Amino acid sequence: MDRIELRGLRILGTHGVLPEERDRSQPFEVDLDLDVDLSNAGRSDALGDTIDYGAVAEAVAGVVGGTHSDLLENLAERIAGAALDAGAPLASGVTVTVRKLRPPVPVDLASAGVTVRRSAQPGRPPAQPGR
Repeated sequence: MDRIELRGLRILGTHGVLPEERDRSQPFEVDLDLDVDLSNAGRSDALGDTIDYGAVAEAVAGVVGGTHSDLLENLAERIAGAALDAGAPLASGVTVTVRKLRPPVPVDLASAGVTVRRSAQPGRPPAQPGR
């Protein structure tokens, strides 16, 4: 399977369980791998035969910059749904890694992250912007 990769998408968001994480934006970084058959786009050179990764990036930014999630697991799940919706009907799956770049822990830690892998399934309901 072919894939489209998006790396290092950085967005401010207010996610986390601590009260200050709800009130103060912090940076999150997202990496995505969208599973897609790129053979038609490779032959045609037409945007209509592939996934508009700009639209996917905007959808992901809307999730991270939008409704609060306590857990990175919930945020990653919502990002996966939004990416699959933005890549429909061509995306057959997505792998999402989301990292909190300033985790509030009392030790020197560069980032904390979660990776989820989700498949597009016929009849799957669209992603919910919030909970």
